[in-house]
Amino acid sequence: MSGHLPVAALAGIRVLDLSRVLAGPWSTQALADLGADVVKIEVPRRGDDTRAWGPPFLKQPDGSDEIGTSAYYLAANRNKRSLAVDFAHPEGAALLRALAAQADILVENFKLGGLARYGLDWPSLSAIKPSLVYCSITGFGQTGPYATRGGYDFVAQGMGGFMAVTGEEGGRPLRAGVAMADLTTGLYATISILAALRHAERTGEGQHIDISLLDTQIACLANQAMNWLVGGVNPGRMGNRHPTVVPYTVFKVADGEIIIAIGNDGQFRAFCTEMGVAALGHDPRFATAAQRQLNRDAIEAEVQRLVADLPGLPLIDRLVAAGVPCGPVNSIAEVFADPFVAARGTVHEFVRDDGAIIPSVAYPAKLSATPATMRSPPPRLGQDAASVLADWLGRDDAEGLRAAGVIA
Repeated sequence: MSGHLPVAALAGIRVLDLSRVLAGPWSTQALADLGADVVKIEVPRRGDDTRAWGPPFLKQPDGSDEIGTSAYYLAANRNKRSLAVDFAHPEGAALLRALAAQADILVENFKLGGLARYGLDWPSLSAIKPSLVYCSITGFGQTGPYATRGGYDFVAQGMGGFMAVTGEEGGRPLRAGVAMADLTTGLYATISILAALRHAERTGEGQHIDISLLDTQIACLANQAMNWLVGGVNPGRMGNRHPTVVPYTVFKVADGEIIIAIGNDGQFRAFCTEMGVAALGHDPRFATAAQRQLNRDAIEAEVQRLVADLPGLPLIDRLVAAGVPCGPVNSIAEVFADPFVAARGTVHEFVRDDGAIIPSVAYPAKLSATPATMRSPPPRLGQDAASVLADWLGRDDAEGLRAAGVIA
């Protein structure tokens, strides 16, 4: 294979992406990174709502802002092609149905029933393409008491219990600093799409995937959910503390704060030995995980005393060498200055045809045989109409459709 690029895992798979904002585009970006041909369907003039969610906006070669190309939009739309279609135009809806007939996967995040009027709902399209994998992302699912409500990440974090266990003890509810309900829903959508695609390839049978922000947020409560279901423990906010693992929090050092995350008894004894208090590792109050949890305040106070006057980075080096999990609390700027980022190829820079440089945070998993690829920057609105119509439908009438107001 020397001198040849590997065939992408999803090469030949076509995705019609009718989603916008974050959960859907996050899912389809992952599919695109893995080689699928993703066509992003947008409304004319405005496009995906997130195009306007700035500043910051992309800097053009002359240093000016490219209004309509926000950093938010750039985060979730690389490796896609854009086609701007007027759904309300009968010929526009017919065009999307024709594209759906050529797709393997369709992803949408419209409100319940929102696509039925255009003949773009699951029953209509599965009749045209029985093997179609059709993924609907909503706030609250296709059924249940909240199905007709619009869905937002912030609301899902609150309703799904995430904000009940996030923030300082005794403090106000706090959402995550990124849209975790959207992002995790996008990831679960991708997993489900790939499972449904495998089934369709085996049997020729497509299926409808019903995934919601609230379902996903509840699923992602993980051990906190089980603390309630198994033990009747209604968890609350604990700041940076862990509900069952101790010491596992942020500690103040001479020049800031560091994380010490001791996960087992051996690591605790290694910490004590490195800090010159080996006997503390065998103290009956702290020798086992269960005892450390019962005596949380006492052991955290002791650890704080031991590290308070030491500079953070040299202490981290010592503890890492001793096998104790720990690390700094980085700002976003410090994250991208870390040598890890360069070593792992975390950031990729696209150079657009006009010379604009578009950075992107790369797909995180390293596949040995079919790696993700960074093929194209997030598209301008509607830029790929001619190529999409030609490749998917064998049509060369993009200019006529533009003139008729069907596409933009």
